Amino acid sequence: MSNLPALPADARIYLRPTAFVDAPFGLDGQVLRLAGGLVWFSAVELIAAIGGKRVLQALIPVADLLILSERDDRVASVLHRLTAPRAALQMGERTIRLDQPQVMAILNVTPDSFSDGGKHLGDTPAIIAAAIDMASQGAAMIDIGGESTRPGATDVWEGDEIARIEPVIRGLAPSGIAISLDTRKAAVMEAGLAAGGHLINDVSGLTYDKRAMAVASAANCPIALMHYQGAPQNMQTAPQYDDALIEVYDWLDARIAACEAAGIDRARLIVDPGIGFGKNLRHNLALLNGLSLFHGLGCPILLGASRKRIIGALSNEAPVEQRLGGSVALAMFGAMQGAQLLRVHDVPETVQALRVWRGLRDEALTPQC
Repeated sequence: MSNLPALPADARIYLRPTAFVDAPFGLDGQVLRLAGGLVWFSAVELIAAIGGKRVLQALIPVADLLILSERDDRVASVLHRLTAPRAALQMGERTIRLDQPQVMAILNVTPDSFSDGGKHLGDTPAIIAAAIDMASQGAAMIDIGGESTRPGATDVWEGDEIARIEPVIRGLAPSGIAISLDTRKAAVMEAGLAAGGHLINDVSGLTYDKRAMAVASAANCPIALMHYQGAPQNMQTAPQYDDALIEVYDWLDARIAACEAAGIDRARLIVDPGIGFGKNLRHNLALLNGLSLFHGLGCPILLGASRKRIIGALSNEAPVEQRLGGSVALAMFGAMQGAQLLRVHDVPETVQALRVWRGLRDEALTPQC
């Protein structure tokens, strides 16, 4: 026990699972299962911070972590959230299990979204057919949005947003497809849920609209809370963080607390670090490298990095339509860190990659005779 770090009494404790292993066989007491999923870890990066400033970082093997958790309630609390299985999402007729990564397909019914703006607008039957195609290709749910929140986008009147998405949702509802509502506005949430939507995906973390929290609380549906900094019009002008990973984690933790105070059970919440929303390249990379830290919030993780600027920045400024490889790479990087939901444009390619990864995991987790 002498090798265990002394944790400052006034510090906040963070645990980032790392040193992932293929299987737990023969490693009792040395590995732990991450959030009830298909990933096991053998160590954590323990971070202690005071006032948001890191004062201690140490790599702790699981065996020592278990001892430390018996000595320190802060460690025990975070560790419990890291390892507790995530409840399945009940979305209408569909039960979406979160013991494995699932694909959330993007369907923007907008003229100006950064990747598919205008592709799905004005032809409701064609939009519905596109959603059904994505579901048949393996998407667990369809995320439907009627307002672009890309950098530089302007606000859309809620009436226009409702007019874009409501007929699509009503048309899809009889199919039994799980439907997510990508909106910041309470009136759009109400209309979308009434039309047959099942999940609220709010890029503002229920902060944009004063009524959104009450609507989400009353809806009794899953809710995705995304971190952002600034507004779409200016969020990429000069984003600033002292420590992006810790600050985003703390912001999401505060939003979870606000939801719980409003009567929303943590089990209904999903967290999204908000890749590209008020972050520069280094901020995004820090969040991706530290993604497993967010399991300490005790909620499923939603990762939305598909076709985003980070991919172009790392690949000779590749345009949006040439970012498939990078999108799949980031989705798989998220899956390997235990992310439960992957929000993507390219459904069949991502599903195929996940199936190959799942095959590798299944073989590793099959005891050898």
